[in-house]
Amino acid sequence: MTRLDTETRIRPTGTRRRPKTRVLIAADHLATRVGIRLALEASADCSEAMNPDEALSAAVRERPDVCVIDFDPAERGIAAAARITAKAPGTSAVVLTSRVDADEFVAAMRAGAVGYLPAAIDPVRLPHVIESVMRGEAAVPRALVARLVSELRGREARRRRFTLRGRKSAELTAREWEVLELVGKGTSTRAIAERLGISAVTVRRHASTGKRKLGVRTREELLRILAGAGSARD
Repeated sequence: MTRLDTETRIRPTGTRRRPKTRVLIAADHLATRVGIRLALEASADCSEAMNPDEALSAAVRERPDVCVIDFDPAERGIAAAARITAKAPGTSAVVLTSRVDADEFVAAMRAGAVGYLPAAIDPVRLPHVIESVMRGEAAVPRALVARLVSELRGREARRRRFTLRGRKSAELTAREWEVLELVGKGTSTRAIAERLGISAVTVRRHASTGKRKLGVRTREELLRILAGAGSARD
């Protein structure tokens, strides 16, 4: 073996190329998917899905590192993020929205998303967003960080204690209260799940637990309690 052969066969330590990040682009519109792909193609291996069901199937099958979700209205995207993070827990979900909304942002975080960004984000920033997510960082607008901190601090403080006539007091968690309040308004299980970014099974579980704590079986009984029971915060 010549000296040249030896030199060409020896590679410096640490020069092995890192594998590209695997990104699933889930969006209604072809132009959106193409735009995100073009922005990421130099640093990521991209696949695409054109609706929530297809996105879930692709996430379970391909196990991407990150799923960028842009479905309209945003509730569909948040619901998709909840399903994907539940069925493919190794995948980080980033929700894009046409209108940044604080309540919607909180719902996205509750659904398991690690990112919530305006769909009009500069494409040049997308590779940096993916990199930050891969480092375990959250990708959210700075203006919403304070809202997230407030949400985390106040979660337990929003537990509701109901004093019921002739019965012991009943304490509901914030999520049980949210679900029962929507049930009382006649909102369907599916609509509640989409609004709160949780599964229908979880909605039914919170509703059942909350009703059991309150000792009610019908919506009429629930409405009377919600309307007439004294409540206080811890």
